[in-house]
Amino acid sequence: MTTRFEEFKKLHYNEIPLLLGNVWNVQSALQYEKLGFKALGTSSAAIASDLGYEDGENMPFEDYFFMIRRIKSAVKIPLSIDLEAGYGDTVEEIVANILRLHEIGIVGINIEDSVVINSKREITETESFAAKLKSIAENLKKKDIGMFINVRSDVFLLDFPNKIEESKYRLKQYEMAGVDGIFLPCITNENDIKEIAETTKLPLNVMCMPNLPNFEKLTLLGVKRISIGNFANAFLNKQLEKVTLQLLERNSFSPIFE
Repeated sequence: MTTRFEEFKKLHYNEIPLLLGNVWNVQSALQYEKLGFKALGTSSAAIASDLGYEDGENMPFEDYFFMIRRIKSAVKIPLSIDLEAGYGDTVEEIVANILRLHEIGIVGINIEDSVVINSKREITETESFAAKLKSIAENLKKKDIGMFINVRSDVFLLDFPNKIEESKYRLKQYEMAGVDGIFLPCITNENDIKEIAETTKLPLNVMCMPNLPNFEKLTLLGVKRISIGNFANAFLNKQLEKVTLQLLERNSFSPIFE
């Protein structure tokens, strides 16, 4: 019998990329499920913002876990979690968090190779992060835990001067660590995407950006997963601000019903 983890993993190897609906509460999760999305992922940035925290693991994991559990209880499709840098300083702490997620039915995680220190994001040294990934993957395998590990590398997000070569080197190290997928937020150039997709054996994940090619083009370039990130949440918040300003200007609730 196929497990939910295996079902989720299989979604990364279809001809059409997996469009992942990134959610921040039960309502958004139910909307995406209703619209036919095959899988969901949390947006830690959106959830942190809704709870009054800055992004970068400033949100207590217990607060985050409460939201994750509520979302998971409401939907039937696979749910992956943005675990940021793992919400733990050690492999043991990160694995313990993953085990808790597995217990409530979570099938995947994102884990990133950068950390936020004093509100500034800094990338982690490649070899030490790869070693951490390998240890996490081995621990989960020993415990017979199926969890799709999608590694987010922030080379493009942090605008490294040698983005392609640095990404290639990092992704090779992460691939050898035994992870399941590669995520490069902020990569948008078609040639860059094609080159990276041809470099790795793992499914490549890209994220919503203003200059990102359309889904058909991304399919041809070899992309296997497309994330919305926190952009839908940010857009809706702007719409709320816009309609509220109209309401105040007109001294009327009519903008809500237009």
